[in-house]
Amino acid sequence: MSKLSDYKNPVIKTAIPGPKSKKYFELNEKYVPKAIYNVIPTFTKRAEGAVIEDCDGNIFIDLGAGISVVNIGYSNPEVVEAVKKQAEKFFHTAFNVMKYESYVNLAKKLAEISPGDYEKKTIFVNSGAEAIENAVKVARGYTKKTDIISFEGAFHGRTLLTSSLNGRVNPFGMGFGPFAPGIHKIPFASCYRCVYGLKKENCNFRCAERLNEILSTLTNPENVAAVILEPIQGTGGFIVPPDEFIYRIKKICEKNNILLIADEVQSGFCRSGKMFASEYWNVTPDIIATAKSIAGGLPLGAVIAKAEIMNSIQISGLGGTFGGNPLSCVAAEKVIEIMERDNYAEKSNAIGKIIISRFEKMREKYSVVGDIRGRGSMIGLELVKDRETKEPATNEVKQIMKEAYENGVILLSSGPNKNIIRISPPLVITEEQLDSGLEVIEKIFYKIF
Repeated sequence: MSKLSDYKNPVIKTAIPGPKSKKYFELNEKYVPKAIYNVIPTFTKRAEGAVIEDCDGNIFIDLGAGISVVNIGYSNPEVVEAVKKQAEKFFHTAFNVMKYESYVNLAKKLAEISPGDYEKKTIFVNSGAEAIENAVKVARGYTKKTDIISFEGAFHGRTLLTSSLNGRVNPFGMGFGPFAPGIHKIPFASCYRCVYGLKKENCNFRCAERLNEILSTLTNPENVAAVILEPIQGTGGFIVPPDEFIYRIKKICEKNNILLIADEVQSGFCRSGKMFASEYWNVTPDIIATAKSIAGGLPLGAVIAKAEIMNSIQISGLGGTFGGNPLSCVAAEKVIEIMERDNYAEKSNAIGKIIISRFEKMREKYSVVGDIRGRGSMIGLELVKDRETKEPATNEVKQIMKEAYENGVILLSSGPNKNIIRISPPLVITEEQLDSGLEVIEKIFYKIF
């Protein structure tokens, strides 16, 4: 069997979906709810590096990394070996019952590599949403305050609390209310689509000032435990806020004894060009919630906070049956070791530079390209029908994504109008594979526009 990661180009042998995938889709139709949305209509057979083969033998270049989960690449052999060795020892004891070494070793490592020059402690959970839930619990437990402020456009998860924190209802919250109380939302610093219609050069960060306003109208600082934000909004459209916006939000929080929670679920583990995207800030978050790429594809989430904050929570106030599963913890240890050893942050930056350079050239050719943004290899390409009105080119993005997977390239979209192509490939993608994927995108643009 040939090594998948050696493929430089996509290879499409059948229509998508192929005959075998169609049979599985019959089972899917019968036994899996339609609420679980599907982007690429095919079934995976195997995956290595930045390449996926489906059950019909079609080879895809992946520019989405399983929604920014496999930053380390699919089936990294060192991670696979570490998990195999652990699987031969034990799958589970429950850390709340009998502890194990990999949990505390990983907690130590995260204390060392996360932003903030102070003592930290970490709890492990099963997912990004669970990490956010626990970050909010910890913030409320420490401050003895109830309210949380989040941002328009944000995505924090699909549980009831995280759906309540999300910055839009459709589709993540439709029909699932009433939502959790005590949550207030303010505009995010989305400069391309400023909610106030202002220009960055003279706006004086009106969006940050909204935090002061809400503290004197809809709630009170004595009620607010934390502000939660993504360093780069993911599902919201790969939106990078100006550093000054973050600085002002943090200063308002400090003035009012409010904690700042950084949702690094998607932006963590070298995706942004740093281990954590909040390292770009000139301030430090009090709590970091992360997940996705931490364990190379195994389910794991983490909440990292100042030791003083974590120590305020009563015994048995935190934990869970599967939180910090041994297989996931050893995988995460190996992921971080590889990322540091092989400088994955620089790999991410190099990938991002190539992508942005290609997209800038496309902007000169195609008026449909409205904005290009991102950090590291977390790049958003926003398409509009008109650069003046900025009317979202939603259907055009849908067509591009379809033609991309039909030609062997996996793309994801984002934003409230689904008019943003988000590029976040595995950081092991080769220049040839990346070039091949971008070439497919360019050919589609040439065909359509």
